[in-house]
Amino acid sequence: MTEVHTPPMARSGKRWVVLGVVLLALFMDLADATIVNIVLPRLQSSLGAEYSAAQWILAGYSLTFALALITGGRLGDILGRKRMFLIGMAGFTVASVVCGAAPTAEVLIAGRLVQGLTAALMVPQVMSIIIVLFDHKDRAKAFVFYGITLSLANVSGPLLGAVLTEADIFGLGWRAIFYVNVPLGALAIALALWLMPENRATDPLRLDLVGIVLVSLAMFALMFPLIQGRERGWDMLSLSLLVASVPLMILFVLHQRNRDRTTGSALVPPSLFTHRSFTAGAVVMFVLFSGLASLFLVLTYNLQLGQGWTPMLTAVAVVSWPVGITLMSGVAQAYSTTHGRRVIGIGVAVMLLGVLALIGVLSVIGPAATWWQVALPVLVTGLGMGMCVPILASVVLADVGEENAGAGSGVANAVMQLGTAMGVAVVGVLFFWLATGDPAGPNRGEAFSDAAATTLWYNAGAFLIALILVPLLPRAAQPEPGAPPTPEEISDSASART
Repeated sequence: MTEVHTPPMARSGKRWVVLGVVLLALFMDLADATIVNIVLPRLQSSLGAEYSAAQWILAGYSLTFALALITGGRLGDILGRKRMFLIGMAGFTVASVVCGAAPTAEVLIAGRLVQGLTAALMVPQVMSIIIVLFDHKDRAKAFVFYGITLSLANVSGPLLGAVLTEADIFGLGWRAIFYVNVPLGALAIALALWLMPENRATDPLRLDLVGIVLVSLAMFALMFPLIQGRERGWDMLSLSLLVASVPLMILFVLHQRNRDRTTGSALVPPSLFTHRSFTAGAVVMFVLFSGLASLFLVLTYNLQLGQGWTPMLTAVAVVSWPVGITLMSGVAQAYSTTHGRRVIGIGVAVMLLGVLALIGVLSVIGPAATWWQVALPVLVTGLGMGMCVPILASVVLADVGEENAGAGSGVANAVMQLGTAMGVAVVGVLFFWLATGDPAGPNRGEAFSDAAATTLWYNAGAFLIALILVPLLPRAAQPEPGAPPTPEEISDSASART
């Protein structure tokens, strides 16, 4: 398969500016998945929303985001990565205006659904653009910055939601969490139009419509119960969809194999899974992310619902998490191409230690814990996350060629979303089952602390399993021996000979 390769300008220093643009957009989109978590009670009161509507304000974004990730990634390969990035970014910005101005819960839910859908068109292009713009030498470094942004975005959403709401910018209250996307989105679009080169596969890839339908049905059947199952009491619909997701996914896999043999235009090329870096990395990523988002969820529920902490005090206690990520970013950048697997293993081990320390604080000190006693183990967890997640992103796509950059990116992002949804579903059921043993009363704080401490053993278990799986990864975030050189490397080699 041939490619329209990036012009020399894109391989100059301006490519790092392009990287900054797409990472800004990535941060916006991923942070928005959780930005309403802390302010939901205030938002619900303002709009007079029922509890079920409030849950869809939370879940709608994640559902449509997960449904369209794989399709969005492949559309970038076919129609152009810059084009899909711009369409996704523009749609996300407009949807943010709708959310900010929403007069009713129904309008806000519609805006959140569109936000998730357009984010799914944009987010996979970020990984694809990194693969296309950077040669193997610089790609690992670029992916470290991607991983840092990914890590910060996943934990910063609730913090930003609390800060923006408490600041009450221009009297907007909670609406500021959506309006802040407008100037940032406009800036990202303007810079992308100016600096970002277009790139797509030039061979006539055809859109796999049957594959899109099958993967969308399979993802919906899997994600809807994971996101809404607890709220619906795991009713017959939730369980039926969960069971139906298995044959639907099998049908999708069989269709992709047949499509690849007959037309070479599979939505998810089976060749992706012939690379150990991609397959093993995706498994580790799934397990790791099942413990990450759910950890923050348990902590937030315990501190606010159980201990009565304000959103701002909760933000102060957990801000050490992104601080830890930032502090370790240099380590990830320095060793990703030489000792990536070892650093990932150390990072996961540090995360495990942080969770165990947090369990100790909740078990021993309980409701009497101060913000700094919570912040210290959270900082340790952030230090570990800053070491492993940035490198893991580069390992997963180390051997994915430009022709499948969008497909590989879409699958990787879908794996992260599935892991996150799985962890949140399990932890949500376990935590509230344990916490309901003591209704509101003088012992509520102790009951919630005990429930959180017990539930966090799931997160510790997830990190332990991820640690056991780390040896399956390649030693470093480098392409496999015999992998074809990138166009940039060919160009550089030719220049050196002349």
